[in-house]
Amino acid sequence: MREVLRFTAGALRRRGRPLARLGAWSAAEALPVLLTGHATARAVDEGFLAGRPGVGLGWLGVLAVAIGVGAVATGRTYACLGVIVEPVRDDLARRVVAGALHQATAAGARPSDTAPVARLTHQVEIVRDTFAGLVMVVRGFLVTAGAALLGLVSLTPVVTGVVAVPLVAGLLLFVATLPTMADRQRAYVHADERLGAEVGAALAGHRDVTACGGQDVVAEQVGRQVARQAEAERGLARMAALRSLILAVGGWLPLAALLVAAPWLVRTGLSAGALLGALVYVATGLQPALHSLVQGVAGGGLRFAVTLDRILAATGAPPPAPTTGPSAAPARGATGPRAAGEGRVVPRPAAALPAARPSGANGPVPVPDAELRSVTVRYGPHARPVLDNLDLTLPPGEHLAVVGPSGVGKSTLAVVLAGLLPPRAGTVRLDGAPVDGLDPAALAARRVLIPQEAYVFTGTLWENLRYLNPDADEAAVAAAVAALGVEPLVNRVGGLAAPVDPGALSAGERQLVAAARAYLSPAPLAILDEATCHLDPAAEARVEAAFAARPGTLVVVAHRISSALRARRVLILEDGRALLGRHDELLARSATYRALVGHWHGEPDLRAATPAGSRPAPVATDPGR
Repeated sequence: MREVLRFTAGALRRRGRPLARLGAWSAAEALPVLLTGHATARAVDEGFLAGRPGVGLGWLGVLAVAIGVGAVATGRTYACLGVIVEPVRDDLARRVVAGALHQATAAGARPSDTAPVARLTHQVEIVRDTFAGLVMVVRGFLVTAGAALLGLVSLTPVVTGVVAVPLVAGLLLFVATLPTMADRQRAYVHADERLGAEVGAALAGHRDVTACGGQDVVAEQVGRQVARQAEAERGLARMAALRSLILAVGGWLPLAALLVAAPWLVRTGLSAGALLGALVYVATGLQPALHSLVQGVAGGGLRFAVTLDRILAATGAPPPAPTTGPSAAPARGATGPRAAGEGRVVPRPAAALPAARPSGANGPVPVPDAELRSVTVRYGPHARPVLDNLDLTLPPGEHLAVVGPSGVGKSTLAVVLAGLLPPRAGTVRLDGAPVDGLDPAALAARRVLIPQEAYVFTGTLWENLRYLNPDADEAAVAAAVAALGVEPLVNRVGGLAAPVDPGALSAGERQLVAAARAYLSPAPLAILDEATCHLDPAAEARVEAAFAARPGTLVVVAHRISSALRARRVLILEDGRALLGRHDELLARSATYRALVGHWHGEPDLRAATPAGSRPAPVATDPGR
């Protein structure tokens, strides 16, 4: 909890002036508490008991004016609270975003981590709300208890001593038990999270559980988490009982002590009005203030501490970005995902270092741009394999189309090939190097993945296109624009230097921008995972032709028959198995491929192979994924 205390103290220290204003208005808010006992004593002793009801009513009128002043001050305290709390929320939001970006660009980072979203949208708001409540509770106790004690001293110091001893005892007991309460709250949060994760995993894999007959094992695992969560709940209940004891010692015991000491106080000269005023100070000032403090800190305060501790532990303080070397900061305007399918920010080296090319008897033997050996992928230890013992070699200059029914694993193959999803078994090599040994920069130097959902970043079109290759000059950018047919978009937005509103672009225009960005990347392997699904057939053909003419290797996850016809080889996936060959070969060997081609053409009974060397016209129908 040291980091929590340090963060909270620093946040309050940086907002000294708003805190001073809050304290001033809080003092005005406590004016009724300060005067209530004193005014009551004077109204009784000098007014009603003395036979002068006008004087008594006058003192009650003074109290009424003080209550009005306090009400105005209460409204002003909430205005001051926003100036203190909102910057804390902003600080945490910046920390969460910076930490997420830092972790996403670190070596070995997971391709998809939704935890920062939960921190930003849920946990930060919890901290903001509980921090506001904590500030109000603590300042309320300080000013209210201080005003009540000051009022007691104004009546008689002896009464203050009678009341203060049990009050201080209750506060000390509360402070001593706070660490235990925090531990119980933390245990409850962890148990709740583990139970949710266990139940979520069981529900997500219920079909596999049923198929494998693992119901009893899963029920036992979930049951253990339920038992732990129940024990954590019982721990919180014991802490609630302890808080009741603290309130009895610090809140009710002063009232009882004052009543027990009343005869002695009267014999020492304390008037009836002063005794009544002391009771008012305890019953309407000290006791409610202590109750609010204990319940507020033990409830919202502990949630604040536990949640903030988790945010600080998860985000940390990211190291400063390097300013020199191959991992220097991206070009101006580069604020979004940078490579690896544009799913995370990946600094690129100035020049990719290719793997060593061994020599053979007839000269250098080319190292494949990509190679899969015995690759098996399944989502869950007992799930059916999506890819099963797959071998695939992509030599430099290969043009491969990947086809298959919807959900068969085409996109899975794309992310495995890009090094974003580690297989359950087997190896994946890019340019001769195993992907599990490559850092993000080295991966980005070897491949670029263009997903179906294209990303366009805030900035100019020039900055978007050069995002993966900041060194690209005007000639290279112009060549990419011409090759992929981006000229109409460039003219429509007002040129390459014009700012781009991503929301104003159509899905097809966003795909063109993403394709041109990837085209300019120096990575030798380009993977198009249905990256042209929002383009018409002519535009799609132009994009694929440009990538095919680009130095390197092209893999296209196809959604139209024309993509398969343009490729040198076609890989068809079906139920974890794969068959590789040319279009005419697969028509003769694979019933699944013949059925798929017939679906693409709208001719379910298509049987004949396409004559060698022929190239049918692209078909406009699109069966989707």
